[in-house]
Amino acid sequence: MTGIGTINPLGNNIQEYFANLKAGVSGAAPVTHFNAEKFKTKFACEVKGYNWEDFFDRKEVRKYDLFSQYAMVAADQAVKDSGLDLDNIDKSRIGVIWASGIGGLKSMFDEISGYISGGNTPRFSPFFIPKMIADIAAGHISMKYGFMGPNFCTVSACASSNHAMIIAADQIRAGRADIMVTGGSEASVNEPGVGGFNSMQALSTRNDDPATASRPYDTDRDGFVIGEGAGGLILEEYEHALARGARIYAEIGGGGMSGDAHHLTAPHPEGSGAKKAMLDAIEEAGVSIDEIDYINTHGTSTPAGDIPELLGIQSAIGDRIYDVNISSTKSMTGHLLGAAGAIEALACIMAITEGVIPPTINNFNRDPNIDERINLTLNKAQKREVRVAISNTFGFGGHNATVLLKKI
Repeated sequence: MTGIGTINPLGNNIQEYFANLKAGVSGAAPVTHFNAEKFKTKFACEVKGYNWEDFFDRKEVRKYDLFSQYAMVAADQAVKDSGLDLDNIDKSRIGVIWASGIGGLKSMFDEISGYISGGNTPRFSPFFIPKMIADIAAGHISMKYGFMGPNFCTVSACASSNHAMIIAADQIRAGRADIMVTGGSEASVNEPGVGGFNSMQALSTRNDDPATASRPYDTDRDGFVIGEGAGGLILEEYEHALARGARIYAEIGGGGMSGDAHHLTAPHPEGSGAKKAMLDAIEEAGVSIDEIDYINTHGTSTPAGDIPELLGIQSAIGDRIYDVNISSTKSMTGHLLGAAGAIEALACIMAITEGVIPPTINNFNRDPNIDERINLTLNKAQKREVRVAISNTFGFGGHNATVLLKKI
């Protein structure tokens, strides 16, 4: 990993994001993107202080749904951070694999709403389909820079970004590319996004106190807080990075992917799919369980989801669970759906490079069903050298993807 960038509820760049992660800041606040008065949930983790005019001209932005705008901002930060000499590099050896779980949901909603209210003559924007399809962010990134290597999108709900990073790394290992731009973006804080998850009873409805609504591992957790934004990462073949003197943040040591084959939206109650994904990532990385220092959990703050993952972790690494730090940064960022894995990989990079474990905030009454010996890094960051970090993501449909990051 030789370049990183982000725009998310805790910051519009890496420096802001890392500072707020360490400080335990909540990104949740009342919704501003639309009038949420009639919705069960009236708050979210929105990106703050974003103005598209700072990044795009008016003609250009017509082509971009908000999820693509976020993708372009995060990817641009990562490319610049990598120090790539774009004028003197083989762009046919650079690819883009970018994730989104939902894609241009707002564009779809607006176009259909306009059609329904528009009378008898169908009027759709010529940009409607290109703005809506989830793969278009990868296309926009490649076109901006002229990157002609492997180029596509991964869509696996909330596991999308981890799948993107794993497959991007595989392209390099297979010799198809020297460098890959990867990550994910999402922009579903809108009427159908909030309304749809409300109807599933998946979102917290703690409208009286949004900042403390995301409560992983707390006995009073009542659902996740929806978030938005993007995380971008530059993956580069090791010798290629050394040859150009690149800064290396961390190494993707391995990836694991599995399916629960269990339920439409609920994880396997014993965390068996999570266990398999983690063990496959550990095996591919060639590390021992004793080297694992930090696990960034999927930890969405749902009654059904938090404990099965911990059971899967314990089943995978045994008593090592009592020696590692575990935390859910979704307690601060909310759940970025298809972009979650990307910004959580960045949190792991922070843990590796700065020796700081980001906390699980908003834990007021620890769930008594969770072994008290497990260090959930509650409410305050902890200092620790991190050699190996694991990041878990799980998606509706039983999709599990684990990324293992190593210190160089």
